[in-house]
Parts: sequence; C-alpha cells; structure tokens
Amino acid sequence: MRRPLVAGNWKMNGTRASVAELTEALAQQDLPASVEVVVFPSSLHLSQVVGGLGGSAIAVGAQDCAVEAGFGALTGEESADQLADVGVGWVLVGHSERRLLLGESDETVSKKFLAALGCNLTPVLCLGETLVQRQSGQTLEVVRRQLACVVAEAGIAAFERSVVAYEPVWAIGTGLTATPQQAQEVHAAIREQLSSEDSRVAEGVRLLYGGSVKAENAAELFGMPDIDGGLVGGASLKANDFGAICRAAGN
Repeated sequence: MRRPLVAGNWKMNGTRASVAELTEALAQQDLPASVEVVVFPSSLHLSQVVGGLGGSAIAVGAQDCAVEAGFGALTGEESADQLADVGVGWVLVGHSERRLLLGESDETVSKKFLAALGCNLTPVLCLGETLVQRQSGQTLEVVRRQLACVVAEAGIAAFERSVVAYEPVWAIGTGLTATPQQAQEVHAAIREQLSSEDSRVAEGVRLLYGGSVKAENAAELFGMPDIDGGLVGGASLKANDFGAICRAAGN
C-alpha cells in the first residue's frame, strides 16, 4: 500500500522571522504518523528550516536544483550535492512556474531529475497542462510527453525512488481546482503510462495532486484511487491549514 504524502511548496515567500514562526507552528501540529510530510522552503531558508524541524517527522526539500551535480562554475545555482550537504532529502523538478516563466524544457527537467537521484535526493517530478491546452483537449498528450522524456532519460526503475505531482497550471494559485474526477483521470493515465514500462514500479509510485489544494477539498481529492496526496502551495504557509490537509490524507 502506498503511504500518503503531503508536500508544502512555500515558493518565494518568507523572511527569517516568518519562517521561524511557521516552522515552530508546524512542529507543534498533530500530524498522522501514517502520512509522510515534506516542506519546500526557498533556498535562503533551507538551513534554518532543517535546523528548526530537526527531531520532528517533517522532512525538508528544495524547490529546484542545478542540472549538474557536484561543484563548479554555475553562478546562482545550487547543486544536488550542495542541497544534500545542507540536510535536504527532497527536491522539486519541473514545476510549471519554472517551465513557463523560466523556459525550462523537458530535457532540462530530465537532467535535474537525474542530478537529484545521483545525490540520493528524492525528486518530485511536476507535470501539468495550461488552460489553453486543457480547453483544446491536449491534457493527456502534454502530460504524457513531459513524463515520457524523463522515463527515456532516467529509465523506469528511477521511479522507485521518486514521486510524480500532477499540477494543472490553470489551478495553481488561482483558487480553481480540478474536480476529483478530472484529477483522477490524469493520475490514472500517468500510472498507466508507467505501467506500460513496469507494472510493479507503476503500482508503487506515489502520485500527488497540486493546484489550489485546501483543507476543504483535500479529503475528496485524496479519496481518489490514484491520488496519493498533495503538493500544496498557499495553504502550506498556514500551519493549521496545512495540518488539516495532512490529517485529511491520513483519513
């Protein structure tokens, strides 16, 4: 049975003071032991959050990593090796904001995915379509293409050590949410695509839904057979709301 996972993406938010307050509040939340919980602060606050959550059951991840592991001349980037050295165990790759606003290609995302795995970090591979693509009936085509590129580069066995998050771009930060049925359709297609390579790996990989997940809609979304948790944005900046979402995943 797949263990539920709830991940909180803090994006470009927080000061040292507000991050300390949020970290302390999260550490006091009553979180179900059956649910794995990870938060993704900005790179500026990684060390602070790793220290603040030390001893808690909440893991810490980075929002991105460089295409190359190790060390070298890549100004402004953080490698997976550097992230691991800070105490990070997870990393987001291919978030739609980076794909759309910063021009990251499927090939770039694949390189980051491999770099993370090579440093024993767990990559959370983000996939998703824009509103225009959904309205033109391209949702499954887009998601399958994004996934296929990583499978081709990393191999299906890599998904034994990774997580996939489906995020419809039109539902991120807009207040709009895919219906549980819409989300399940895409999650099932992702699992089917992975199953065509290796059914055992496909059955074990955890698939998260991201896109305006709230305490009010979490239980219904997480009740779908192929949705194993959520990648939470704005609600993860409020400890009580995030705790409620984690508890919904545990139910």
